[in-house]
Amino acid sequence: MHRRPATKISLTCNHCVAKSLSILCTLSDEEMSVIDSQKSSLVFYPGQLIFHEGAYPNGMYILYNGKVKVSKIGDEGKEKIVRFAKTGDLLGYRAMLSGDMYTASAYAIDEVTICYIPKETFYKVIQRRPELSFKLMKLLADDLKLAERNSTNIAQKNVRERMAETLLILKETYGFEDDNITLNVCLTREEIASVAGTSRETATRLLSEFNADGIIALFGKKIRLVNIPQLIHTARLMD
Repeated sequence: MHRRPATKISLTCNHCVAKSLSILCTLSDEEMSVIDSQKSSLVFYPGQLIFHEGAYPNGMYILYNGKVKVSKIGDEGKEKIVRFAKTGDLLGYRAMLSGDMYTASAYAIDEVTICYIPKETFYKVIQRRPELSFKLMKLLADDLKLAERNSTNIAQKNVRERMAETLLILKETYGFEDDNITLNVCLTREEIASVAGTSRETATRLLSEFNADGIIALFGKKIRLVNIPQLIHTARLMD
């Protein structure tokens, strides 16, 4: 874990690049000013903890830029990555709404800028804009669908199929670099194994097999998706 402390910076909501990608996109300048006066903006560094499983939330986070992983610690002390977050995504909102503890921890994958909105401030905005409640309901439904998909995959797909789907999930979440073939995220083999629900050794072996089969190309931590149709076929997904 990165030990360097988070850095507080100043960001203006009305000129936020993430606003159009978040549930706050329809808010007026006046409403954004309410949030702007109460929020705090922080820079987190690779591997740094953003919030911890078991803590109680006093607000929620909106990802301004960078990449975040949300993970839980299993019974054997191993990390299980449950989802990823990108620009405009909300973090910690379910625990904030329910008043429960965080059920997972969030870590920066690369350098991340996040805005923290106190729950009282967010509730004031919701009272003025009830449609935000429906957007939150949609987010909750999407999270439930993701959890159900992950549960089904563990039960019904073999590890090779899950590995292929993991690479496609990374593509769907973070896209490609400028070459339109290299995944725009670098994860360790341990992290990839965590998403696929397998061991690091098995993940390394399967990635090598995919590389040998011409489905992907490996360059250190960077992964190029060379044959996406074959990857979709291997994952047993509909194109």
